[in-house]
Formats: sequence, C-alpha cells, structure tokens
Amino acid sequence: MRFAGKVAVVTGAASGIGKATVLKLASEGAHVFAADIDLAGGQALAASSNGKIDFVPCDVTRPADIEILMDTAAAKGGGIDILFNNAAAGGDRAPIDEISPEGWDRTMDLVLKSVAMGIRYAAPHMKHRPGASIVNTASVAALGAGYSPIAYAVAKAGVLHLSKVAATDLAQYGIRVNAICPGFINTNIFTASLEVPDAMKAQANEIIAGMSAQAQPVARGGQPEDIANAVAYLASEESSFMTGTHLLVDGGLTIGQRHAWDKESPGMFDALTQMEEAAKAGAAA
Repeated sequence: MRFAGKVAVVTGAASGIGKATVLKLASEGAHVFAADIDLAGGQALAASSNGKIDFVPCDVTRPADIEILMDTAAAKGGGIDILFNNAAAGGDRAPIDEISPEGWDRTMDLVLKSVAMGIRYAAPHMKHRPGASIVNTASVAALGAGYSPIAYAVAKAGVLHLSKVAATDLAQYGIRVNAICPGFINTNIFTASLEVPDAMKAQANEIIAGMSAQAQPVARGGQPEDIANAVAYLASEESSFMTGTHLLVDGGLTIGQRHAWDKESPGMFDALTQMEEAAKAGAAA
C-alpha cells in the first residue's frame, strides 16, 4: 500500500495506460481522480471502485477543464500528491512537407500543451506535500526518428524536455517531475487517428498486437500494465532520489526496430498506412 492516504490525478484514464495506472494506484491505497473525455468509460471505472476512484470529465485540449479537474481533486482530497499527465493521441499524421498549421497546432495542444497546463494547475495544490510527484507520458518517439508521425514525435520530445525544466522550477517546493517513454504498447492510440471504418480500426489493433510481439528484442507485446508499474515506481518514495529524468520502457525497441535487421518485415506504420490507403481506395470505388 505505497499510496495509502495519497491523492492522485490521472488523465486519459478511461482506457489503455491511463486505466491500468488508475487501477494500480487505487489498488495500493490512493484516492484517484480519473479524467477523460470518454464519459461512459470513466463512469464505469469509478462505479466499480467502491469509492476509490472519482471520475471527472476533462478535455485536456481545454485549459479551463484542466484547471477544474485539479481544483476538484484538491478540494475533495485535500490536495494533490501524484499527477500522471497521460492523455494523448497520435495527432496529425502528415509529413512535414504536407502538414497544415491547424493539424500541427491540434497535435501540440493535445500532446504537449495539455501536459504543461496539467503541471501548471496541479502544482499549486502539490507544494510542500511529502513525496509529491508528477509523471508525464513521453514516448520512444521523443528519442529518435521513425517511431511515429513527425508532429507527435516533436510534441513528445517537448514533453521530455518540459519534464526536465519543470523539475528545476518545482524542486524548491519538494515536487519531483519525471517522464516515462513507452515503446509499442498494445492500446488504441496508434489507430485512433486512422481514417478508416471502425471495423478496420479493430483489425488494425489486431495487426499491431501481432507485430508488437516481434517489434523488439523482448518477444512479447508491451501491455498497459508494464507502463502502470513504471509510473507507480516514479510516483512512489522508492524513486525519491530521481527528478528531471525519464524511464525507458520499450522492451528494447530503441536498440532497433525489427525491420531494421529483418528486411522482410515492414515497419508497423507502413502496414497501417497501407491499410488506410486500401480503405480510401475502396471508398472511392
């Protein structure tokens, strides 16, 4: 029960990494305020928790929603001890020579600005609370090219650097700030922005699940619980001598994607792009 008596806030909490982390923190004693735009998913999560989880609707692209979320958690919980800025999606998938200014801005708002504003509105409620910890979801895409569309990669690199500089700003208040860099985790983030029918998105998720077991040296797909366990470590006193850094949880993916050494294996994003193009061709016909 590492988090007994602690108040935690998790964004993007209704599914995937966020949901797994909410359940992990709650199982170890935290009172968790779970935030998401998925009302049904968030409400179901809270309803099954015996009062350990409160759901707060929140669109993280709206700073006013984030402010309400943090104020609500602090008012009901007496403060905030743990913040996990997790909400994000793949964003605009266009290359740099085609992306629109609007697509770029939407991606930055969702993936980077939301994290900055999460820190901004949570920090006043975390100052001088013993063990206060902020964890931000970055990505392997923050560390090199080829892991994601360009706008998402740049935004996640921003999250990584934001975590470092925020750690220096907030050290005077006893607040630690770290990031986590997941590899390919079996969630729906990769397919959420595909322009294909929902049935094909389900098929794409199956493709990702199959490919992820062979995408890195660890011969299994990454699971949301792998990230939740790492977040719990960064949020706990076990990592009390860590701030301004990141944990890489990628099964060894950054050693090299499989298609880097197996030329018969296409990259995951190549396969998804081919699926999207096939769907568009079918629709046009």
